[in-house]
Amino acid sequence: MPDTAVQQEAGTTIRPASQPSHPRTLNVASADALPCDLEAEKAVLSAIFLDPANFTTVSSILGSVSGSGEEKRKKFNKDAAAIGNPFFQRVAATMFREPVHAAIYEAMLNLSESKLEIDVLSVSDWLSRAGRLEMIGGTEALIELQSHIVSAAHLESWCHLLRDYAMLREMMKTCSNSLELCKQGNDDIKKLLDNVESNIFNVRNKFIQSEIVELRGLLKETFQELNDIALHKTSPGIPTEFPDLDRLIGGGLKPGEMFVLAARPSIGKTALALNIIRNIINREVDGQRKAVLFFSLEMTDKQIVQRLLCTEARVPLSSFYDGSFQGADTTKLTAAVTNLRQANLFIDSTSAISVFELRAKARKLRELNKIDLIVVDYLQLMRAGDRAAESRQVEVAAISGGLKAIAKELGVPVLVLAQLSRESEKSNGPKNENPLPKLSHLRESGAIEQDADVVVFLHRNRDDSKEDNAEAQKDGIKSMLIVEKNRNGRTGIVNLRFIPSLMEFRCIEHKYERTDVPTKTD
Repeated sequence: MPDTAVQQEAGTTIRPASQPSHPRTLNVASADALPCDLEAEKAVLSAIFLDPANFTTVSSILGSVSGSGEEKRKKFNKDAAAIGNPFFQRVAATMFREPVHAAIYEAMLNLSESKLEIDVLSVSDWLSRAGRLEMIGGTEALIELQSHIVSAAHLESWCHLLRDYAMLREMMKTCSNSLELCKQGNDDIKKLLDNVESNIFNVRNKFIQSEIVELRGLLKETFQELNDIALHKTSPGIPTEFPDLDRLIGGGLKPGEMFVLAARPSIGKTALALNIIRNIINREVDGQRKAVLFFSLEMTDKQIVQRLLCTEARVPLSSFYDGSFQGADTTKLTAAVTNLRQANLFIDSTSAISVFELRAKARKLRELNKIDLIVVDYLQLMRAGDRAAESRQVEVAAISGGLKAIAKELGVPVLVLAQLSRESEKSNGPKNENPLPKLSHLRESGAIEQDADVVVFLHRNRDDSKEDNAEAQKDGIKSMLIVEKNRNGRTGIVNLRFIPSLMEFRCIEHKYERTDVPTKTD
């Protein structure tokens, strides 16, 4: 908890304490036993009366509780029957435990919204028109409150104290409601857990404040970062080791960004994602390997490891099942096991995982191990918890927004696989034309293309991978990565070849430049 003030009665002055104040130990069984500090509440209101300019400081700390846009947009209403903004009423009631103090702060918020001066007379008039002046003790109570302190030197500390207590009260209420839900029982336990996680997560988000940063404070750091990138002292992102793709997207997967890889079923989304993961976890940077957290909603962890192992050893997975495995390949497999054993890859194969569960697992692992990349396979198999009861478009939009928020919060890139709709296979051109996918083909929600920083489509002719196409099986299937959206760079097409037997994509038509560092091979 941030530095706060301890209330000591010395006349009417509240002085800061040398140690942070902590919530009192209370009997939470009582309905009134919610943590608060009434003296701090009085001090904050008194500071505003003492100097109305202090309202800006107070509202920037206490008045930033999130609310709906409709509540925030509602204008001041001078009709006594419907006076005030409901959003301001909710903010005041959240931040001030004492109803009298909440009513006074609500009046101040409404007066400020109406661009009116805040003083004892204006607050008294507003409360009178709202029919609540007598409830707070009349104008005499306001005059008494005005002289409660003689200095507002520690106003910010008092505001942060109130904010911390407000957060504790909201959390206690949420936990109490969650306990009641658990007592009532629910046939769908996972849905109940999603709702509880969602409510707790919402309390945290409700009190998050966006920090305003001055440009001059960022210029030096930003210039140094760009200069280091230009001099090749650092990489702008995590290279995928597909050089043409890395060049298009500006150096690789960047921290805080959401990278969407989309395709129709059975085109090779998972195979390409595993190729990228394999390239990243095998590459050493300054003697260390990157760590990747892979959420596989479609395949089991053993299936993932089988694919990785066989691709690394260049041994077809199918050879174990059709009897074509050669004894000489055992050496290759042993070498692959030795190499992959040094990799930092964490696999979670929970089916239908929710955004909140994924976020909790990612945060926990982030605290224990440094995670450099999160991969999700794939978006449409996830759940949005409490948004599941709404339309599928709303649920997918909530999932997409949640994944983008995770990328920003944890400061790591999030590679998200997604499916394209059947519309991507339809063509208005010649009968044999192979139509290219578009952003509008992202399945079930347009929010995916809005949230994503980079959208890449994996595209190839599905018929080329059939077993009777011997040439394609030998030389590889022509495939392309279509960078359709790139918020911070170029768009374009990267040509690849897909080797079905090894589930491996390889670069073609690439000319190495001075800035490219080829991957070491045995």
